[in-house]
Amino acid sequence: MDIAAAIVAANRHLAAKGLNQGASGNVSVRDGDGFRVTPSGVGADVLVPEQVVRMDMDGAWSGQWKPSSEWRFHRDIYAARPDAGAVVHCHSPAATALAVLGRAIPAFHYMVAIAGGVDVRCAPYATFGTQELSDAALAALEDRRACLLGHHGMIALGPTLSQAMDVAIEIEFLADLYLRLLPLGEPPVLPAAEMAVVLEKFKGYGANAQKRA
Repeated sequence: MDIAAAIVAANRHLAAKGLNQGASGNVSVRDGDGFRVTPSGVGADVLVPEQVVRMDMDGAWSGQWKPSSEWRFHRDIYAARPDAGAVVHCHSPAATALAVLGRAIPAFHYMVAIAGGVDVRCAPYATFGTQELSDAALAALEDRRACLLGHHGMIALGPTLSQAMDVAIEIEFLADLYLRLLPLGEPPVLPAAEMAVVLEKFKGYGANAQKRA
């Protein structure tokens, strides 16, 4: 499957799982010295490969379809993170609810390690599509493969599109679980020593997905 077709399939999968609605969210994949990204304002149900936009790292693009308004943080992630081969941005309900509250996801469950650290940080709010949002996202993603965006949603990344999707889906599950626990009180978190063990075990996590993608 070529890059554009893979992006269309990923966008539809995210919508089918309820992580995005309508034309919300966006997906990109690194492509040589640039990247491919979903177009602006096109819903997953009608998106076709021909509408996926090829962009250069200087922000240049061509064709009749405008790139996603969030192309800046996709570009900046690829520039700053050689480990990122794909980026997924979602407005998924549970992650967005926590983002509205400005809450990070702590290590209440060991699977938080899928994001690369002992928590999933929440970036402060900035207007969508701006450099300020991109800068805030990059800071929250330092040494991480996912973050929440204040009053907005989440970002997940991975070496491949399959792995970025896996991270996004898992973060939404964790966010939903965390929200269910909060009415009962702040849940206990795993000790730092245990999370260090888990993070070491996670170093090979997703290797099969990387081979598959």
